[in-house]
Amino acid sequence: MEPVIIRQGTSPVILGFPHVGTNVPEAIAARLNDNGKILADTDWHVERLYDGLLDGATMVQATFHRYVIDANRDPEGVSLYPGQNTTGLVPETDFDGAAIWKDGETPDADDIAARLDAFHRPYHAALAAEIARVKAIHGIAVLYDCHSIRSHIPFLFEGKLPDFNIGTNLGITCAPEFEAAVASLVSGARGYDYALNGRFKGGWTTRHYGQPENGVHAIQMELAQSTHLASEEPPFGYDEEKAERLRLHLKDILERIERIALSARI
Repeated sequence: MEPVIIRQGTSPVILGFPHVGTNVPEAIAARLNDNGKILADTDWHVERLYDGLLDGATMVQATFHRYVIDANRDPEGVSLYPGQNTTGLVPETDFDGAAIWKDGETPDADDIAARLDAFHRPYHAALAAEIARVKAIHGIAVLYDCHSIRSHIPFLFEGKLPDFNIGTNLGITCAPEFEAAVASLVSGARGYDYALNGRFKGGWTTRHYGQPENGVHAIQMELAQSTHLASEEPPFGYDEEKAERLRLHLKDILERIERIALSARI
């Protein structure tokens, strides 16, 4: 299986999906323990959640699982959240801090280097190429990075995670118009709560590509999985009713971002 799926569009908006993949090559899967084989930390059904919401949006989707290598981590292994619990470029534990590899099978430096070449770099080469292509068409590109996570993970954060978690690295990765528009829409979404640059400030993808001074804007949306899953435990089923309600708000967000990008105000 190819490490990345690309669907090209003509909109200035690009949707990134670094964590929806569930492909684990056989040789790597054999090294996972029973806990790791659950693949619990997948962004379950997020590509389905966004499908068809914005005509013309480009999609760049990783097919490999984040346990193979995390496409939203710094390839140099630098922590995104120094001093806080998190998972690394090739995770050694799941989001609960439990081991995912069999004893003696934790990936070493050579494993990580091979996976960077086979998975991480191809994904980002594709994403960078699509950003350049879209910017050449419009003079601007907006990367909207699509994520989800369980709403309760004590190892990573206290209490319940808000439903919408907007990350712009404290406003650095996009023009203020984009941040303000998204925050305004989610703050008005009845029955949902949100945070702006709270526990999630944007991963490596958002921070790496977001260069508004060069016409490339990036924003991460981390959704609590309780907004669209029947259960945040296996088998992580998709809840049609919840999802359709949420999709109305996600559609508004993407359409607003596109309108701002197409205007002459940025």
